Amino acid sequence: MAFKPLHDRVLVRRIESDEKTAGGLIIPDSAKEKPSEGEIISCGEGARKDSGELIPMSVKAGDRILFGKWSGTEVTIDGEEMLIMKESDVLGILED
Repeated sequence: MAFKPLHDRVLVRRIESDEKTAGGLIIPDSAKEKPSEGEIISCGEGARKDSGELIPMSVKAGDRILFGKWSGTEVTIDGEEMLIMKESDVLGILED
């Protein structure tokens, strides 16, 4: 199923964190926090000003991002858990 977010929303796939600590301890699933890093899968066209003028998105599909711990709405698309959030919930873009 294809999904296209509307307005200033983005569809994000979480990027899982490491299974081990820096010291080599394995972290069980029950102790892991949900990752706050993800990859943008698709974006809406952007928000609109009161005048109707389009405000383009600052992010694009393929960007790796950081987002707040409680950001977005969890959805399941094609059996995969993803997040839908507003562009304003994105804290920043991770660059290599």
